[in-house]
Amino acid sequence: MSDVELESILTCPECGHRATETMPVTACQFFYECTGCGVVLRPNQGDCCVFCSFGTVPCPPIQQHNSCCG
Repeated sequence: MSDVELESILTCPECGHRATETMPVTACQFFYECTGCGVVLRPNQGDCCVFCSFGTVPCPPIQQHNSCCG
């Protein structure tokens, strides 16, 4: 769908570093290593991926109102 955004800005809750990343469209991203401090981010409870927890844009399946990862 053309309304789906594929880029999201992830913000590290530890150091505040922000990085623009391209989201995968066929899988969830469960881990992300902050390029600022090196901490490994994991989704918050109830979220399917790091983009839904720490990004400015939720993952593509959530944007399309589908369930993510299953």
